[in-house]
Amino acid sequence: MVNSSRRELVFETGKGIFDAFIKYNDNFGRITRRAKSRFETRDWRGGERDFGERIELYTKSVDRTVAALSRHLDSQGIARDFWHDVKTSFGERVDGVADGAFCKTYFNSVSRCLFQTVGADPQTEFLDMRFNVRDAQRHALDHKSYVIWDSLAPAVSQLFNDFAFEVGFADIARDQTRIIETLTESTTQLANGSEILRLDFLPATFYQSTSAYLIGQIFWPHHSAPLVIEFKHHEAGIELGQILMGVDDISILFGFTRSYFFVDLEPVEGAIFFIHSILPHKPIDELYTVLGRVRQGKTERYRQFTSHLANCQDRFVTAEGDRGLVMIVFTLPSYDLVFKVIRDRFGFPKNSTRDDVIAKYQLVFKHDRAGRLIDTQEFTHIGFPLEKFDPAVITELLEQAAESSRIDGDQLVIKHLYVERRLRPLNLFLRECERAVGEAAVIDYGHALKDLARTNVFPGDLLLKNFGVTRHGRVIFYDYDELCLVTDCNFREVPPARFEEDEMRPDPWFYVNGNDIFPEEFMRFLAMDENYRAVFLAHHSALLTVEFWRALKLQHLASASAVLPTGFKPGPGSRQAKHTSVRAGR
Repeated sequence: MVNSSRRELVFETGKGIFDAFIKYNDNFGRITRRAKSRFETRDWRGGERDFGERIELYTKSVDRTVAALSRHLDSQGIARDFWHDVKTSFGERVDGVADGAFCKTYFNSVSRCLFQTVGADPQTEFLDMRFNVRDAQRHALDHKSYVIWDSLAPAVSQLFNDFAFEVGFADIARDQTRIIETLTESTTQLANGSEILRLDFLPATFYQSTSAYLIGQIFWPHHSAPLVIEFKHHEAGIELGQILMGVDDISILFGFTRSYFFVDLEPVEGAIFFIHSILPHKPIDELYTVLGRVRQGKTERYRQFTSHLANCQDRFVTAEGDRGLVMIVFTLPSYDLVFKVIRDRFGFPKNSTRDDVIAKYQLVFKHDRAGRLIDTQEFTHIGFPLEKFDPAVITELLEQAAESSRIDGDQLVIKHLYVERRLRPLNLFLRECERAVGEAAVIDYGHALKDLARTNVFPGDLLLKNFGVTRHGRVIFYDYDELCLVTDCNFREVPPARFEEDEMRPDPWFYVNGNDIFPEEFMRFLAMDENYRAVFLAHHSALLTVEFWRALKLQHLASASAVLPTGFKPGPGSRQAKHTSVRAGR
């Protein structure tokens, strides 16, 4: 390649990056297509492995591509003016191609690694890669349509044939009847008894955790509604799960608290166009992410946010809520994101390290989130305009997170940060809301703990400030620095006191290992008033028993999957101090 002309070298470099992307995309599809057999064989552990493998695939592919380019390009090859020519040539070839933005995002990832880019560089990166509705329409997917004439039965029967599994249903007649009855009832409620005209479905099954979903839409003469049909695979066979038609419920399914789907659909922008048509308020970046295209979701999120930041008048301020001992958290009031930067040193009684915290976030990234763990995106070397910050935030970052933050000209550059959707902290929410709303949140807080436990997750720190409330009223856990697996915990009862004075001591009178958990102590450290405590205990007293946690732990250990099926349910809406404090170093 050293003797090649510049023009040939530009061509070969661009083609090499494109070929590497195609290989990555083929591997992504190969892993994705395994989801059907995982579901049919109830191989939930294999599905978990596939989830982690698919997430790691992108970074590994980019690293290999960068290494190959570094070996074959001479000093001229990595010059910025040469790379600008490569970018121009690459863009001309993929513009208008289905999912061409994916190719450009991959190019940007390679470019940022080669040049160690801070912020965004228009000379070496593609900056304007917004979701293009016109391209998405042009690359729309051919969905499956089921026209209804005199009865729903033939259409529903054909639907089951078109989306058949290799294993049988426990009771297919019962499930088909239930779909017919549900859709008929919905016609009365949603369309004033109008006739159903047709059902449209995307042409592939969506797999997530232990469920399979058909994603579609139901049409009446002057109205339509989204339609999602869930299937579960139990020991008796495949069974119909939930039938979702509410926008809010389906929005939660495609939300930022659930694991990514496995679905074999291309072009992806066609699928995005369809889903966005039935969920018009769902951000495009979240749709890309929940379909497993995490890097494209990050690209879209970054583009949308930087565009907003350039045109808004407010400034970054410290996020509302209790000050964290591990993270500095700031936000832009006019935008629903929070930005989290790891502190250089953690306050007492935290005894974890920076690497420990990063490992916990990586665990969540690859784990079944069950609709109860917020999706966190990791960004590196991001530059923000200094003028957009409240001075107090700048001071805290430079003094408390100097390893990650620095000023470069008129930019505040952050080497490593996490970005999440902003939620209202549960402790603040309970102070502000009406009593009935608060009681629903307290009940859902208990459901959140149970949902997490069923997926082998123990939050570590159960304080209300570490949970947030979504706009749908669901309680979500978002503070991961002490999160651990249920199977790693030792659930114990508090031994009886030897003397009456023991109960008055600030420290335990018995030995506590680092992984010991005392469920009966949970309520002592939750800042709820007596009424909320009564509501919690009325619905979730089992959470305060050793038996509940030990039983779940044994199920996880005994299960070949290490993941218990947790069907999607629309919401109804500390590490502990004292006895467990020893394991946390408090």
